[in-house]
This record gives sequence, structure tokens and C-alpha cells, in this order.
Amino acid sequence: MPKRTLQGVVISDKQNKTVIVRVERRFTHPVMKKTVRRTKKYYAHDEKNQHHVGEVVWIEERRPLSKLKRWEVVRSERRQAV
Repeated sequence: MPKRTLQGVVISDKQNKTVIVRVERRFTHPVMKKTVRRTKKYYAHDEKNQHHVGEVVWIEERRPLSKLKRWEVVRSERRQAV
């Protein structure tokens, strides 16, 4: 089975070799028929500490590395300053 890949924004890089990524999903509410946004935080492995707050990154499933880390940063792109 293929590994899941998610896209999100790094919200914390204070831990060693770990980043926290906020992933947003959108869906239509079944009753209200309105678009709803939900966010979830994922702890992802960042071996070289090269990703920083505000970057858009792609994370991929992997085997558990610690109590919370089950994802790994695959690639990233810098978010443009607005």
C-alpha cells in the first residue's frame, strides 16, 4: 500500500530533528452545506534541522520514531512573504 503524503505549514522547529506541521483539510458540512476548515498537527522527522517556521512542506508516513513521530519531511518550498 502506498504511503500517505500530506502538505502543511511548519508551525514549530524548536525541537532537535523534529518539526510540527499544521495540515488543513476542507470539506463540505453534511447538514449546513458550508465549507468547513479543520486543522491537525503532525510531528515530523527533520534529520538535518533544515526546515523552519512558515515553510510549506510535504510529509510522508513512516515507521514510528518516537511516541509522537510517525511522519517524515519529504520536501519543502519557501512561503512567500505577503
